[in-house]
Amino acid sequence: MASNSVRVAAAQMTSINDLAANFATCSRLVKEAVAAEAKLVCFPESFSFIAAKNGESVKLAEPLDGPIMQRYCSLARESGIWLSLGGFQEKGSDDAHLRNTHVIIDDSGNIRSSYSKIHLFDVDVPGGRVYKESSFTEPGKDIVAVDSPVGRLGLSVCYDLRFPELYQQLRFQHEAQILLVPSAFTTITGQAHWEILLRACAIETQCYVIAAAQAGKHNENRESYGDTLIIDPWGTVVGRLPDRISTGITVADIDFSLIDSVRAKIPIAKQRKPIEFWISASL
Repeated sequence: MASNSVRVAAAQMTSINDLAANFATCSRLVKEAVAAEAKLVCFPESFSFIAAKNGESVKLAEPLDGPIMQRYCSLARESGIWLSLGGFQEKGSDDAHLRNTHVIIDDSGNIRSSYSKIHLFDVDVPGGRVYKESSFTEPGKDIVAVDSPVGRLGLSVCYDLRFPELYQQLRFQHEAQILLVPSAFTTITGQAHWEILLRACAIETQCYVIAAAQAGKHNENRESYGDTLIIDPWGTVVGRLPDRISTGITVADIDFSLIDSVRAKIPIAKQRKPIEFWISASL
């Protein structure tokens, strides 16, 4: 590792409707990340639980100070590593809804920040099934970035990836250096769009992108694409598991000098137009 870099890890797993089994998998992957000298390990959307039946997730949803999340806080503290837990079933404002919440925990076990998914997955997948996340999920309203030992993190969840305005805000208004995209992409949309969307996001924002992915068959009704990726600000894939659907981690070094170099040589932050320009140009 260069002196101007810090190591991160991104996890890939196949969560099921068993809290204890998923926690055991996460614990094992955290140990691997610690052994690899990573300072942050990123987990995919729905890391702690993926329902097999309608209504299971809402029934299970807890506040962030509940026992499920507190167990992961203890894991971070005992392991001495930061955790990105993307897509936790946080209890919503009523018993019929939850929030799809990305939680950042520091190496002392404290929750540093949380972001509730803004763009909900209401989609008729071509050749697949119909999804309506909004039927049981409240959308978030706030853009969230937070400082960490691996740089300034911009938070998002899965379907947010199709809305580049969020990442433009995270880079140019919130000064993110690393964009986190924990996901559970469908196999159909993943095969068509996953890597190209993530690489485009990295190129357009000149940020590292860490995309931890659910992978493989969760139950009879649900399967995820996988292919966990770490991408640098030039759009190069610098971390990838050898098997698209296996459980494991990939590691890469965040090179702060590369971020500075890419941004200096192609200075889009200085050249981009403010929103007022586009409003007047459209009149």
